[in-house]
Amino acid sequence: MTSVGPGDGDGGGYDQVEASRLWHVTLSVSGKPAPLSEVRRGLEQLAHDHPFLLTSRYADDHAEIRYWEEARDLHDAAAVALRLWGEHRSSAQLPPWEIVGLEVIDRATYHLRVAEGYGPPPAHPVGVHPY
Repeated sequence: MTSVGPGDGDGGGYDQVEASRLWHVTLSVSGKPAPLSEVRRGLEQLAHDHPFLLTSRYADDHAEIRYWEEARDLHDAAAVALRLWGEHRSSAQLPPWEIVGLEVIDRATYHLRVAEGYGPPPAHPVGVHPY
């Protein structure tokens, strides 16, 4: 992967940068209550539109979405995560909720937490599930 950088004096302006890594993302959203069937359908459409979605949990006024994101660094992974809900709100007909939480951790930290018993709550099978 390359990106445009200040250059190294050769006039090319391209520098080698770190290769992409996997980041585990947990995005929490909430807002005014919406019918559960509409929340579920919207999250299922989001999972279809964003194929790396692992699991979603939802209630009528909040949801949590977990997935793996491939990105160069934490800043890039977080930027994509912060755009996810808003960019898919219309196409997936998601509730007009706001993002209220975001956690982005690298793969090694995720696996360390799970091994130490401090990982996320036991995962449901991949998919969309009520709380």
